[in-house]
Amino acid sequence: MACCVALLGGESSGKTALANALHRLLEQAHGLRTHLVPEHLRTWCEAMGRAPLAHEQAALADEQDRRIQAALQAPGVDVVVADTTALQVAAYNALYFDDTSLIAPALEAQRRFDLTLLMGLDLPWVADGLFRDSPGVRDATDALLRRELQGAGLAFQTVYGQGTARLRQALRAVGPLLGLPLVAPDPSLASGLRPWSCENCSDPECEHRLFTGLLPGR
Repeated sequence: MACCVALLGGESSGKTALANALHRLLEQAHGLRTHLVPEHLRTWCEAMGRAPLAHEQAALADEQDRRIQAALQAPGVDVVVADTTALQVAAYNALYFDDTSLIAPALEAQRRFDLTLLMGLDLPWVADGLFRDSPGVRDATDALLRRELQGAGLAFQTVYGQGTARLRQALRAVGPLLGLPLVAPDPSLASGLRPWSCENCSDPECEHRLFTGLLPGR
């Protein structure tokens, strides 16, 4: 069976851009047979012209997971890149409808994936004129995802940077999973230097202050 790289994060945090970039690079540059599973929730909203209601959330979560599982079982596929999972729908359901009933099954589904990439909060929030709510909702989604993943003991890798910098961070996480050197080694590691790491790096507010402070105009 193929391995699965699952992306999570709040709205306007770069999930789709990174998923598409990973898909293209793994397939074209490394010759891996890669299947991209788009975000079903987004497709549904665009088709319906509205956000889903409370009673529609469970079906959306189930369908996202069904599509990922179908891709994993497809013959000849090496890697599945999932642009969000059922846990993303469960997070929105909890935030908008105060309903946490979808979180437990979504965490069990998440546990089956080989690698979870969580989008960092260093990208500026951009309205899409359709369904994105606000930077506050993005931050709340990020905090909820972290809390639930950590509470369930599920490992995840947070990725930062814009454009190729974020892609390289993601590839450094994906490489060991595939047993392939997808990017050149970090020079600081080769020289014996240890990269700086904040002891509170799991705190989304800490990350938000740090990385948004680096954005132009702040």
